[in-house]
Amino acid sequence: MEEASSEWQPQGRAQARKRAAISGGMMVEVCAYFGLTASGSSDEGRERFITTAISPRYAAQILRLQEAGATEEELHPVVTEAVTESYFTEWGSRSAGLRADFAHVRSMDFPFG
Repeated sequence: MEEASSEWQPQGRAQARKRAAISGGMMVEVCAYFGLTASGSSDEGRERFITTAISPRYAAQILRLQEAGATEEELHPVVTEAVTESYFTEWGSRSAGLRADFAHVRSMDFPFG
């Protein structure tokens, strides 16, 4: 039973990663100091713990970078854009022109269900 499980896990994970990059997107969990910039923004930067779904476009970029051996720090710009799109601007439906930057990353994870 253990052998079958150990063989399935890499295949199952590969399928989940492919699905995330093509159609499903994926979740990202990040705890960092987020600073926001936009005209008229009154939201001060602060540490936030954010869990949000990100689009397949960003999922594909993150997975490609991971496969190429990127460090967590090298993922920051893509994750920042993905979180800005999904969490802060709600897929472009609010806060046009908002830009989020994060620093002092305490944790970043991409859980697969």
